[in-house]
Amino acid sequence: MPTYSIGQAARLLGVSPETVRRWADAGRLPMGRDGSGNRVIDGVGLARFVRARAAGSAGGGAAGPPAPVRNALTGIVTALATDDVVARVRIQAGPHEIVSLVTREAVDELGLAVGVTVVARVKSTSVEVERS
Repeated sequence: MPTYSIGQAARLLGVSPETVRRWADAGRLPMGRDGSGNRVIDGVGLARFVRARAAGSAGGGAAGPPAPVRNALTGIVTALATDDVVARVRIQAGPHEIVSLVTREAVDELGLAVGVTVVARVKSTSVEVERS
């Protein structure tokens, strides 16, 4: 399962690293230590946190830095539902929730799971998802 450094989590959340540290110290954001003693955030815990934060923001949260490519939103997978052929991927990108239907094969090839960072590219009628 992926883990994130404080800086990586801060970029995903559109806040400063110090804000992430304060949330962790207050118990709002689950944080542990890696083998080297560095503070890390479990991807599943971060996904839960960003969903809860977005639900409470009512669209007023920080969107983070602009995507380097037009219509590309970096976010974290917060839910994944699959069957034999199709998968529904829920992504939280700042205050925006994106839901995309992709093939089960694409989920397997990309290694998608809750807590994984992805880039969602929005076209006029579809959303393309790739690992970042």
